[in-house]
Amino acid sequence: MRALQWTGPETVAVNDIPVPEIGPNDLLLRVGAAGVCHSDLTLVNFPIRLREDPLTLGHEIAGTIEAVGSDVSGREIGERGLVYLFWTCGVCRECVSGNENVCLAAGRVAMPPCPGLTIEGGMAEYVRIPANTFVPIGDLDFLQAAPVADAALTAYHAIRGARDVLRPGGTAVAIGIGGLGHVAVQILRAVTGVRVIAVDVAKEKLELAADCGADLGILSDESTVAQILELTGGRGAEAVFDFVGVDATAKLAVETVAPNGAYRMVGIGGGAPEITAGPAGGPGWPWGATVRKSLGGTRSDLHACVALAQAGKLHMEVERFDLADGPEAFQRLDKGQIRGRAVLVP
Repeated sequence: MRALQWTGPETVAVNDIPVPEIGPNDLLLRVGAAGVCHSDLTLVNFPIRLREDPLTLGHEIAGTIEAVGSDVSGREIGERGLVYLFWTCGVCRECVSGNENVCLAAGRVAMPPCPGLTIEGGMAEYVRIPANTFVPIGDLDFLQAAPVADAALTAYHAIRGARDVLRPGGTAVAIGIGGLGHVAVQILRAVTGVRVIAVDVAKEKLELAADCGADLGILSDESTVAQILELTGGRGAEAVFDFVGVDATAKLAVETVAPNGAYRMVGIGGGAPEITAGPAGGPGWPWGATVRKSLGGTRSDLHACVALAQAGKLHMEVERFDLADGPEAFQRLDKGQIRGRAVLVP
């Protein structure tokens, strides 16, 4: 089969490799579509070689069951579904509590094995998956469904983790209207009654946010903080979701989150927010506000995202690429030239 593989720092290539063999508790999935995420780009651009062998990329996977392991029950050839991106132990206290994304087996790093990042992924014609990671999607189009596995899942989990402050009449800010941000705007519209303010450095991304239901769009510049504070009566937004995660967006979040508000760090740009134990006031960290680094989501979150998509409340802005054009998709994502989500089709 053909597979898009990381072969070394800043290098991806389409290679011919064997179709994976499955074990008794596995499924073989014929891939219908696989999304391209900034996490993939982070791996590809990592400056040192992380392993000797090439790694098949891709953790946003939608497809059709091609073969079923001998010990698997309840699954059938021909079923269409998504792959839950964390392959966890399933038996630790976090997993049985429904917090699979921080499975104890992953230690302090708390990032369980993930296809395409630590084990063979789904930017290929076929992928082997544990049977318990399969989530049925009915007749959802694969191009629309694949980004649900992470772009929607991660946005939904971050929003769910701030639901206590997302009350009708409040304000939420979404910073960065890319693959996750444009989905977050839709989820906020679907599950909360808050006003949604989108922030981005690109006018076309704000146009996308408007298409997704954002109430307001602000072009990021030196006046952004003042604009958000003015729109919120000087108090700030009840929740700020940062889908970029660089120093500038972290600073923006600290200076615009309201007292008792929620700052959710989702983007992994390495930004360092200035949060001190000094008295609150001015542009500093306000009293009662919380900050959380939000990773992926739970199986329950993924089922909720699928339900929203099936109800027509989520629409993924997608740019389609053939698998053979995967390297081009990575180049364009690296340059910020993708509107919404790039999705590869074998």
